[in-house]
Amino acid sequence: MVTKNQIKLIKSLHQKKYRKEHQLFIAEGVKVIEELLRSSFVLEHLYVTDQVKFNVPKHQVTIVSQEDLKKMSALTTTPNCLAVFHCLPSKTIDFSDWVVALDDIRDPGNLGTIIRLCDWFGIRHLVCSLETVDVYNPKVIQATMGSVSRVNIEYTDLSALMQTLEVPVYGTFLGGENIYEMREVQPGVIVMGNEANGISPVIEQLVSRKITIPRFGDLQQTESLNVAMAASIVLSEFRRTVFSEQ
Repeated sequence: MVTKNQIKLIKSLHQKKYRKEHQLFIAEGVKVIEELLRSSFVLEHLYVTDQVKFNVPKHQVTIVSQEDLKKMSALTTTPNCLAVFHCLPSKTIDFSDWVVALDDIRDPGNLGTIIRLCDWFGIRHLVCSLETVDVYNPKVIQATMGSVSRVNIEYTDLSALMQTLEVPVYGTFLGGENIYEMREVQPGVIVMGNEANGISPVIEQLVSRKITIPRFGDLQQTESLNVAMAASIVLSEFRRTVFSEQ
């Protein structure tokens, strides 16, 4: 039986300050939880209805009612299972291959989608500015669909980090080099900017190669692409370009 204190703790993990304090986060839904159980994330406890079975020690599982799950859930539609995991310690970023850097991404769905894209395109390291939404936000975890377990995600002062880099830094702008005409592309850091304002002026000064995704419509009145959509095009094109030149 789940206690009131357990419910209180889990509900507190909806907020960043308590996730940071306890170094715990929640994951919901069978697919996401199964992916995390197969990863390096350490399970703290699992709460399930009696219809759901996971291959974990019995002492780490509590059978709960759908009503109690609803009290703990951060989702609009309550799933039939919720898990609490320990946050991972920081790791070193490897700049020998492509790295994606996010400059003040605020939408949890966008961050989760970009993490999935990194996983799909084999990007193992993702660097986030300190202002970017927390990776352990329940909506981010849900949007990653388990890919968070396969991408190393670090938060840092992006400006200070980029000043130390000795690899190319690519930035996405409305005005820049046509991504479909790029040549001599070397692996480096790909910077994606804020949903409303794009890449900040401070980070822009540190970009060594500005790129753009051209518009092909007759009217060309769309101001910009969603940042996750743009990331999918950029990662796909960079992977294709680099492989075609090898």
